[in-house]
Amino acid sequence: MGIILWIIFGGLAGWVASEWIFVGGDDGIGVLGNIILGIVGAAVGGWIADSLGAKQEGLLLSFLWAVVGAVVVLAIVNFIF
Repeated sequence: MGIILWIIFGGLAGWVASEWIFVGGDDGIGVLGNIILGIVGAAVGGWIADSLGAKQEGLLLSFLWAVVGAVVVLAIVNFIF
């Protein structure tokens, strides 16, 4: 169940990061690209949280770290392209 939850959180985090927070939805990679980058970003967010020693207990904190990771990944991709 853990990997499925990360994929769902990652997809939602990519969508939230691209549509609401970061790029305003017009970054050229489309919704599917944002969702895929969000899944990668969820893993990055988990790694950042672990590196900082932050708690990831509960759905809300896990989702917030997934959004943080998605924002980081989308920022890097948008900077490169």
